[in-house]
Amino acid sequence: MRRMTSALLSLSALLTASVLAAPVAGATPQNDRAAAVPAGWEPVDGSELARITGDGKRTEAPSAPDRSASGGSASALADESGTFALKSARNGKFTATEKNYTAPNTGALRARSAEVTGAWEGFAFEWHEATQTYALKSLANNRYVAVEGNYTGTTQNLLRARSTGAGTWERFSLYHNEDLDRWALQSALNGRFVAMENGYTGSLQYALRARSLEVTGSWEQFELYQIGS
Repeated sequence: MRRMTSALLSLSALLTASVLAAPVAGATPQNDRAAAVPAGWEPVDGSELARITGDGKRTEAPSAPDRSASGGSASALADESGTFALKSARNGKFTATEKNYTAPNTGALRARSAEVTGAWEGFAFEWHEATQTYALKSLANNRYVAVEGNYTGTTQNLLRARSTGAGTWERFSLYHNEDLDRWALQSALNGRFVAMENGYTGSLQYALRARSLEVTGSWEQFELYQIGS
């Protein structure tokens, strides 16, 4: 009886310790957790992108008055590899490549432009059949957008157009919500959704980071506009 009582007490102590060690709900997400695709969001491959962006839903993207080429939206006809502008649903600004920033943030992506002025806000979406992912190439500096998984602190998982080739660091899954007509990007490197840091200040205000476990709202939502002739 003493041995059984001792065993039960040991088991009780172990269970108590496990409960105390469990993470608190709402704790800071850990990088080893996989992001979940929320209901209502569907993955989009190259051919599906062409179909969705050819449905004529959107008006054209705002552009500078002196821009010669008209800026069609994602609703204009697109190839499997299309050229697009990415507009944040959070602040209504287009994403630009900060090619003039100095290291270590050269080529950082920020949703800061009121209109599509040209290459700064342009990105080629290149579909890769083998991995079922997209690589985004900035038209501003002809570099692929990478997720800086080795950065720390507030710049961890920052998006930067800095790569000459496309590997896991530079690959993204694209999702579309038909009801909202909005888009979300998920990094192949860490499985996190790209968010726009509306609360940041300074030179990285409105920076894009692959840091969200799910699409929680407008932080992770974007509008996609086709650009070019």
